[in-house]
Amino acid sequence: SSFDVAVVGAGIVGLATARELIQRHPSLALAVLEKEQEPAHHQSGHNSGVIHSGIYYTPGSLKAKLCVQGAALCYKYCDQKGIPYKQCGKLIVAVEHDEIPRLKALYERGLQNNVPGLKLIGAKEIQEKEPFCRGLMALDSPYTGIVDYKQVAQSYARDFQEAGGTILTDFEVTNMEMAKESSPGSEDGLKYPVIVRNKK
Repeated sequence: SSFDVAVVGAGIVGLATARELIQRHPSLALAVLEKEQEPAHHQSGHNSGVIHSGIYYTPGSLKAKLCVQGAALCYKYCDQKGIPYKQCGKLIVAVEHDEIPRLKALYERGLQNNVPGLKLIGAKEIQEKEPFCRGLMALDSPYTGIVDYKQVAQSYARDFQEAGGTILTDFEVTNMEMAKESSPGSEDGLKYPVIVRNKK
C-alpha cells in the first residue's frame, strides 16, 4: 500500500500525532504502523496513569505551558468521549522542617505556571484529606488526576480510523530507504519518498 504519511508506532504519542495530522490534513492518506497486534500494548498501557497538573517544570518553559494546557485538554477529551477518570488531587508533603522552604518554592513555581487550585495546608488539614499521612505542611494540588491512558490511546485510534486513517497491526518496520527522487510535478508533492518494509 502507498500512503502520504506513515507514523511508526501505535502508542499514545504516535496515535495522538496521527489523529492531529488527519484532522489538519484530511486529504492525505495516513497510516499508523504497529508491530504488536493492538495499539497501546507497551508503555502507553503500563504507566502510572497520572494527569500531571504542571507544578514541577520551570516557569515560562514549553514543558510547563504544555503540561498545564495538556491537563485541561485531557480532562475535556475524557468528558467528551466518556472515558472515566478521577480528579483525586495530590499532596506533596514536607515531613521535616528543612523541607518546608523547598515546598514553598514549589508552590510559587506552580502559581507561576498557572496551575489551578494550589494551596499550602498544615498538619491538621493533611490528616483531614489523608488520615494515614503525617506531615508538617503540604502542597495540595486538587487538579492532579488519574486515567487509564490505554483507553485514551484506543479512543485516539478510533478517532483516527473514523477520519479515514489506516492502522496496520502486526507490522514491524525493519527497514527504511529513500526512493528515487520524485519528479517536480509529482502529485503528492513529496520530493524524497520513503519505502518502509516489514518482516513479512
